[in-house]
Formats: sequence, C-alpha cells, structure tokens
Amino acid sequence: MSVRRLAILGSTGSIGMSTLDVVCRHPDRYSVEALVAHRNHERMLEQCLAVQPRYAVLTDPSAADLLRSSLKATGCPTEVLHGSAEAARVCASDAVDVVMAAIVGAAGLEPTLAAAAAGKCILLANKEAIVMAGPVFLRAVREGGARILPIDSEHNAVFQCMPPEGQIHGVRRVVLTASGGPFRTWSARQMASVTPAQAVAHPNWSMGRKISVDSATMMNKGLELIEAHFLFGVPEPQLDVLVHPQSIIHSMVEYVDGSTLAQLGNPDMRTPIAHALAWPERIESGVSLLDLAAQGRLEFEPPDPERFPCLRLARQALRAGEAAPCVLNAANEIAVEAFLEEHIGFMQIAAINEEVLAELGTQAAPCGVDEVLELDAQARRRARHEVSLRKRP
Repeated sequence: MSVRRLAILGSTGSIGMSTLDVVCRHPDRYSVEALVAHRNHERMLEQCLAVQPRYAVLTDPSAADLLRSSLKATGCPTEVLHGSAEAARVCASDAVDVVMAAIVGAAGLEPTLAAAAAGKCILLANKEAIVMAGPVFLRAVREGGARILPIDSEHNAVFQCMPPEGQIHGVRRVVLTASGGPFRTWSARQMASVTPAQAVAHPNWSMGRKISVDSATMMNKGLELIEAHFLFGVPEPQLDVLVHPQSIIHSMVEYVDGSTLAQLGNPDMRTPIAHALAWPERIESGVSLLDLAAQGRLEFEPPDPERFPCLRLARQALRAGEAAPCVLNAANEIAVEAFLEEHIGFMQIAAINEEVLAELGTQAAPCGVDEVLELDAQARRRARHEVSLRKRP
C-alpha cells in the first residue's frame, strides 16, 4: 500500500486539526507534506513539531518569520514559506498527492484552483471556492484531471447516498439537513439583539467563528445548496433543506421509486474526513459509534424563510446563476465580519447581502480566476459601503 502525501490548507482551523487527528491514527497510510494557514504561528509550531511536514506556509509574512525562528530553535527541518503564491505552488507540486482544502472563505480559492489544475485529489471542505467560482473551478478540475471528494458533512453524506458518478436520472430530490443553529426557536424580534458570543455557540458542532455565524443565519445551508448543485449536477428545484436539530442524519437522497437513502452518524467531522481520505475504503476515525436507542428520537421540521432570509437569498442566487453566487458569498463574508466586530446587528447581515445581491448579482458570470477575484473585490467594496451606512456609533 503506497503512502498518500497530504497538503492541508487551513491546518490550524477545526477541519485541519480534525484531519491531523485522523491522519495520525494511520501513519502507515499518510504522510503530511505541507501545512498551510494564515497567521496562527503558535498552533502551526505545535503541528510542525508533531508531524514534521516538508513545508509550512503562513500567508502572513510576520507570522511566518516568527514560525521560522521558533522552528530553528527546535531543530525541526520543516521549510517555512509565506504568501498565497507559495501555498498554491506547494499544492500543485509533485510532493503532494492529496489536498485538504479547508481554508475558510475566498482565501482558499487560489491554492484550491492550483491543486485542481495540477490534477490532485481534492478533499473539498471550502464551500466558498465552488460557490464563488463554480464553472471556473469545475473546468479546472476537468482539464487537470483532478478528483473532488466532498468533506462538508452534508455533501459527503449525499456523495455516499448517490448512484455512480453522473447518473442522477433516478434521483427525485436531494435533501440537506440543517441543525437550525442556536436560534432555531427564536423569534425575529429576539434575533435582532443576538450577540456574537451567542451566534458562535453552535449546539452540536465545533466550528470556526465565521462558519458558526453562517449556521446561525442559515447562510451556511444556502451556500451548501449552491455547492450541491455544482458538485452533483442537481437542479435547484430538486434541492431541499430540512431542519433536523439532532444532526444525526447528515443528508438524504430520494429516488423516483420511493426509496430514500440517508447517511447517519454522530456529529463529528472526523467521519467525513476519514471517509474521503480512504475512499473507496473505510478506516477508523476516532468517532464513537452511533447509538440510536440512546438517542431516543429524531426530529424534523421545515426551515422558516421569514426568520432566516439568508436561505431565501441563497436560493435566489442559485436560480439567477451568472455572477449572483459569487456576489452573495463576498457580501456575506464582509457582513459576517462586521457583525463579529459588533459594527452591525445580527439581522443586518441578511439586509446587506440582499442589497449587494440586488445591485451586482445580475452581471455576467466571470470566465476566469482574475474575473472571479475582481467581482469578489467589487462585491466586498459594495458590502463595506452598506456596513458603513448601518454602522453602530
């Protein structure tokens, strides 16, 4: 059995740390060749000492200098690089077979595209890369001969329940489940006073701050609808969302013969990570087995688009196509950042997204990565203007 050589984009985040946990359980199967993060040099130092990758890349140059100095004092042979261009170069290099794409937001686009163009196996946890640049990204995958294996628990579940690649004629509907986040039962009036601390306290999953806010607004689920469309070729009318507070069923696929296939498991990202790392085999992940008797009950309800307008906006962007998904993703990143910095209220996230989508979302789809990045920058500028109009004193 040959050893698979990994690069982990976003190694210091929750997905990156879970990936390292799974990989370290199977040292005979995997070697970590590259770790990539933004500026968390202290956690990167711990990771480098633990797995001794060939490369450690921090996009922040000051953080890279600190890491380089710290590693030199330990005698660790890892080469420290800095900048997005170096991250992309490492992902495309012959030293790497598999790329875990787990950088949150648009920052993960360029290295993930580089991996696709180089024909790597991409474990896709960064939904924003495919949301903002779906056609461009998929073209790079086709032309480079790359493979995508989804890591988001919902898309990984769909992948496990779908028929062989490209055969969706018997599929009636794909249903993504959603926990509903921390405000599932709150009124719109209650949500108007939500604080960042409340929004990042997810009831089931351990996630980063940005993704936790997206879960609270249900924008995360909206972006996942767009991602599912691109990943599986399923039209928007055949994509649905069902709120499932226990997060035990991760998604379902309905077939025209009346069958529904679902993937179940405890809410732990190590399960989809292990599935994608070993596919088509199975390996131990460190996740405890599901005990349905102890769980007792599973609940389901439809999402409320009035209290969670971000879900409606994502469907609107998916139906519109063209520039709309990229614009919505960029606006949302700025709005969420402004909320976390307490410049705007929780319900203003959706309002800003709607304004920017209405103004810029009708443009033609970008044809290449430079156009994607320019559109992304344009939408961010517009979103910052909307934030300034609503900014708290």
